[in-house]
Amino acid sequence: MTGGEVVRGEKAPHGLGNRLLDCLPHAEFKRLFASVEPVTLEFGEVLHEPGARIRHVYFPIDSVVALLTTAKGHKAVKVALVGNEGIVGIPLALGIDTSNRRALVQGTGAAIRMESALFRVEVLRSQPLQQALFQFKHALTGQIAQSAACKQFHSVQARLARYLLMTGDRARSIEFCLTHEFMADMLGVRRASITTAGSRLRRRALIETGHGKITILDRKRLGAASCKCYQAIKRMYARAYANS
Repeated sequence: MTGGEVVRGEKAPHGLGNRLLDCLPHAEFKRLFASVEPVTLEFGEVLHEPGARIRHVYFPIDSVVALLTTAKGHKAVKVALVGNEGIVGIPLALGIDTSNRRALVQGTGAAIRMESALFRVEVLRSQPLQQALFQFKHALTGQIAQSAACKQFHSVQARLARYLLMTGDRARSIEFCLTHEFMADMLGVRRASITTAGSRLRRRALIETGHGKITILDRKRLGAASCKCYQAIKRMYARAYANS
């Protein structure tokens, strides 16, 4: 398993690498951990489809999952990224057993998976888990709203910089695999727009690209090139787990 070996059972470390799980009290964490399994999520894997039953929830560790909204006759567009700060399958925490979005793995890596029935039992019995899930849901809703405003008001270059920073945060790496075509689909723009924006970032020595791979060379300066939405979204998640 990439990203570190995870062992099931009572010896699980309370420092797994998923912020939502790691904020739980030890007793709650220990009980929940006995019902999960480690998995490797692969690039391009679809975890959930709109209208389909949610069979598992996923807690990413260093994998990255894009939540997409679909519209008939158009390509799906990213509305949010989920990584080590949360969970994929949040509708189950609200008593809804079907997904309203496509969940697409955009970054291969480790995750923890739990069957939906077992998850629902834990949600109903654990107030700390409920609280953590509601905090994450609040931040995720904020991310979706901020991303919508970002698409409306900010340049492709600034949005691309934000997207790369958010991906790097969740992949726990400055290097990850993303093609221009994939990034164009995620941001809902033409491939040529991504090529132009990426070239500008590359000329400023902020990133390096080649063979479908992106390397962040200077996070601080890439942050300055990003719109303020990046820091706004980071603050949302920081506040969500501030009291954990």
